[in-house]
Amino acid sequence: MKATGIVRRIDDLGRVVIPKEIRRTMRIREGDPLEIYTDNDGEVIFKKYSPIGELSNFAASFADAMARSTKSPVLICDRDHCIAAAGISKKEVLERRLSQGLEDIIENRRNVVIGKSEHKQISPLEGVEMTVAAASPIIAAGDVAGVVVLVRDSGKEASEADIQLCNVAASFLGKQMEE
Repeated sequence: MKATGIVRRIDDLGRVVIPKEIRRTMRIREGDPLEIYTDNDGEVIFKKYSPIGELSNFAASFADAMARSTKSPVLICDRDHCIAAAGISKKEVLERRLSQGLEDIIENRRNVVIGKSEHKQISPLEGVEMTVAAASPIIAAGDVAGVVVLVRDSGKEASEADIQLCNVAASFLGKQMEE
């Protein structure tokens, strides 16, 4: 655990304020759910809760099936990190942070298709050399929980069927989270 040097007191209602610098660094927004853990050393640990993280094994299987069908790499991400990948080295992408461009796609709640001839190429993850071919936000109970990304492979355009499969995957994962 990393010491920050910031001390906060608990108020009379049992609340503690998480400093703005930490919220910004950890991408914690107002209304984000946090899990609270304790350990044997008496530490209290706050962890950003990812509803898609609960489905990570299922999402990995879904990504694998989708990658085989589309013959392109697939990423399934929560709002902050890649949680499942197929058709690409998992070591390279799992737990990497989303790029600002992919975060913008999620915030806009729209399906996006980017042709290889377009000027605006979006990298799905920070520090990874690849581009988005299609992306569909995962929406559960009216909230955006993540995104399904079809990665451009060898300059190949996403077909209409690939795009539809991306949309279906996002919709299906959203429904699974609601149950």
